[in-house]
Amino acid sequence: MENYLPLFGVSLEDIQKIITSALSRGGDYADVFFEYSTSDELTLRDNEVNSVESSADYGAGVQVLKGGRTGYAYSESTAMSDLLRAARTASGIASGEAGNVNVADIKPLEFKNRYPILRNWDEFPLSARRTYLQEFNDRCIAGVPFVSKVICNLAIDDSRIVFCNSEGDFFCDRRPCTTLSVSCILTKGDKTDNITTSRSFRMGSEMLDAALQDELIKEIREKSGFIFEARQPKGGDMPVVMGSGSSGILLHEAIGHAFEADFNRKGVSIFSDRMGKKICSSKINVVDDGTIPANRGSLNVDDEGVIGQKTYMVTRGVLTSYLHDRISAAHYGVAPTGNGRRESFRFNPIPRMRATYMEDGDCTREELIHSVKHGIYVDNFTNGQVEIGAGDFTFYVKSGFLIEDGRLTAPIKDVNIIGNGPEALADIVEVAADSRIDDGAWTCGKDQYCAVSCGMPSVLVKSLTVGGSL
Repeated sequence: MENYLPLFGVSLEDIQKIITSALSRGGDYADVFFEYSTSDELTLRDNEVNSVESSADYGAGVQVLKGGRTGYAYSESTAMSDLLRAARTASGIASGEAGNVNVADIKPLEFKNRYPILRNWDEFPLSARRTYLQEFNDRCIAGVPFVSKVICNLAIDDSRIVFCNSEGDFFCDRRPCTTLSVSCILTKGDKTDNITTSRSFRMGSEMLDAALQDELIKEIREKSGFIFEARQPKGGDMPVVMGSGSSGILLHEAIGHAFEADFNRKGVSIFSDRMGKKICSSKINVVDDGTIPANRGSLNVDDEGVIGQKTYMVTRGVLTSYLHDRISAAHYGVAPTGNGRRESFRFNPIPRMRATYMEDGDCTREELIHSVKHGIYVDNFTNGQVEIGAGDFTFYVKSGFLIEDGRLTAPIKDVNIIGNGPEALADIVEVAADSRIDDGAWTCGKDQYCAVSCGMPSVLVKSLTVGGSL
C-alpha cells in the first residue's frame, strides 16, 4: 500500500489530533477522509481533437456520528489549523465526555487491490492519446454505414485517498477510472439518428488498445444496421424480454435503490418491512459487488474504512440484506456491507450501490423469446425516472425488437416502459444463463454522484406497460 500521507502534509500523529478533536464533545465514531483527485479530458469532434482540459481537487472531510445523526465538515486546505477547525465543526452534533484514539491503535487495513494500474499515463502521453482518438474516428467513419460525424471523449480520473477512523482503521488507496465515450451521428437521406456507447474501467492507459476500438466499432455497426428501419410498436400491457447487460440499469434504478438501508431505516422504501421474506421467484439472486477486478463500481475499501465485499441482497427470491453504511448497520445491529460512499471529500458517506447485478438462471435467451406470443425484446435503455418509495418507474428504450409468435421480427425504438420495481421483480418468470455486466459509464445520482456499474441476464417479465403508438 503506497503511503500518501506526504501528499497531504500530515502524519499519523496529526490524524490522531484531528480525530481526538472531532470526538472532543463526545460521539460514537469519527473519521477523516483525505482526497487528491486529478482529471484529464480530451474531446474529438469535427474529425480532430480540439479540446483538452485538466483539473485537480484537493482537501479533507471530517465525519462524526452520534446515534443516527451525522456531523460533517470539510476543508480545501490540509493545514492543521483548518483541519482542526473542520473537526470541531463536525463535533457540534455531540455533547458529553471526550473520546480519544491513540497512534498505537492505528492499524493499516489489509486488502487485495482490485484495480492495479498496469501502465501509467506517462507511458501514454498526450500525443499518443490524440492519435488513439483520431484512429478511432477514422475507423468509425470508414467502417460503419451512415456515420457522418463522431464525437469522442476520453476522461482520465485518478484519486488518491487517505483515511483513518476512531476505531484505528487506516488505509491509503489509489482509485483510477478511465472512460471512453462515443456518440455517432448517422445520416441516411433526410433522416438523422445517433448511437452512443461507452466503456469505463478502473484501469490505467492499458485500457486503450486495439481490442477496445474493435469492440466499440462492432457494437456501433450492429446498432446502425437497423436504426433507420426501427419504428414505435403499438402500446399496451405485454410480456417484455429484457436483454442481458444494460437492462441492469432498470435493476439498479427501480429495485436497487429500494434496498439501500437509509431508505429502509427511514421507512421510505417499499421493502422496509420485507427483510427475510420472499419477494420474487426462487430463481432470482440479486448482488451488489465491490470486488470485480477493474470494474467501475468496485472499491478496495469503502469511504468509511470497510473492506470491499460482495453482498447478496436477494438470495433465491428472499430479501436477505440491505446495503449498509455505518449508521444503518448500527441501527439494524448488523455489520456494514462496504456501501458507505461519497462523491468527494466535500460529502459525508451514505449507502450507495457499487456493481449491481442479477446472477444467472437456468435457461437460454432464445427459450425466453420462444415462449412469448406477442411482446417486445429490449436491450438498450437510456434515461428514466423512479419514485424510490413506491418504486414506480418510467424508462426510455432506445432500441429493441417486436416478438411475434416466439421470434424477433421488426426492430423498434423510442419506447417508454412503465411499471413498478417491486412488482416487476416479482413478475420475472424466467431467468437466462447469460448474465453480463455492462461496462458503460454509468453514474448514479442520489444527492451525490458516484461511479457504478450494473448487469443482468436476459429475463422475461410477464407484463409491463409499453408506451408506443396508438
